[in-house]
Amino acid sequence: MKRLILRNAQVVTENGISRAEIAVEDHTITEVAPTILGVAAIDIDVLGAFVFPGFIDTHVHFNEPGRVTWEGLTTGSRALAVGGGTAFFDMPLNSDPPVLSAETLNAKRRLAEEKSLLDFALWGGLCPGHIDRIDEMAEAGAIGFKAFLCPSGIAEFPPADPATLREGLRGAKRHNLPVAVHAEDPAVLDRAAGTVSGTSMRDFLASRPKEAEIEAIRRACELAGETEATLHVVHVTCAEGLAEIASARQAGVDVSAETCPHYLLFNGDDAERLGAIAKCAPPLRSAEDMEALWDSLLNGKVCTLGSDHSPAPPEKKTGENFFEIWGGISGCQHAFPAFLAQLRRRAPDDLFQGAAWLAANPVKRFAIAGKTGHIAPGSPADLTVVDFQKPSVVRSKDLLNRHPASLYVDHTVGSQILDVIRGGEIIVKQGKLVGTSSRGTFLRPSRD
Repeated sequence: MKRLILRNAQVVTENGISRAEIAVEDHTITEVAPTILGVAAIDIDVLGAFVFPGFIDTHVHFNEPGRVTWEGLTTGSRALAVGGGTAFFDMPLNSDPPVLSAETLNAKRRLAEEKSLLDFALWGGLCPGHIDRIDEMAEAGAIGFKAFLCPSGIAEFPPADPATLREGLRGAKRHNLPVAVHAEDPAVLDRAAGTVSGTSMRDFLASRPKEAEIEAIRRACELAGETEATLHVVHVTCAEGLAEIASARQAGVDVSAETCPHYLLFNGDDAERLGAIAKCAPPLRSAEDMEALWDSLLNGKVCTLGSDHSPAPPEKKTGENFFEIWGGISGCQHAFPAFLAQLRRRAPDDLFQGAAWLAANPVKRFAIAGKTGHIAPGSPADLTVVDFQKPSVVRSKDLLNRHPASLYVDHTVGSQILDVIRGGEIIVKQGKLVGTSSRGTFLRPSRD
């Protein structure tokens, strides 16, 4: 007897969409066919819905250990699960201490194994004074190494100067691991800050122009080319930044790009309207930049999507001075369904690319052992069922992250996550958590 069958699905892969049924035994997809005969212990008719490979969020800040009043592995993973996620990559900050050694990576791993509903990977940090810890973090299973090219806002996680980044890239290359960079050039930021005199959201946006991002991307790509290392530029906000990455890639640099749903769904005008909940770095750009980013995305210049879920306690998100308000977007529960609904509206023939950005590409780019990002026999049974016929307005009372605040509150999301299956187990059913007693597993990069 089949353990589980999904009937009448629109199956979405990185290559296209087809009507099929999916059978699962234990943790594995055993059959994908137009019709599957027989009965199953669990038989679900998803008529009218689309089944994607389980979403992998490669960029979250769940903040444990240390800053558990900001977010947590329990609350963060549950919110992401209801948002369609089956796995996440947690950043080395804002946990306290940050992940800068095998000891701190293993401490976070133990907590995640105890608390996370979803499978997880862990980024190590790349900071001055800690380059000699790259080897031990790689051996402990780090998925890669994260560097800030400008101040991170966390004193314990200082920015990587060019010499540190160069050595970090060389260290990561020894283990065939990527370096991810927050790309904003500090010199350009300093000059821009000197041109603003106020403290409004508009002043904050002007203080972090896209030129800082473009320059930092250019320099990081140069160092990646020099060291022949693997580079991943996170949360790219503008088409010009993606063009720099595409140009470097054409020149032989091993570099890829991530963007985030909030840069595709909100702009600077929205930031002024919404206030502190919309403050992030790099910031939301102009409406024109948002449209150009969509064009670049649909033209193949983006590899992965990450929510960059990075909440803070309410008291840090209040005030009149937007330079002092803590930055960071809260939104992993709705980022991907909101993005996919907009993708389907803008480019319905390209909906299948969502399976690439959210599953197949993360597995391939980061060589995640034991995952495929595919819906095919023999693949792990990680599946996300999306209904585009059930738009809903996001309400604070429905949020599962630690604090009931999100960029998406009052936003109409044009799709709904119905069911989420992680490793063959249903953890979300008809939009509600049902598998909260289970725990995810630690994901390592393949060392092949």
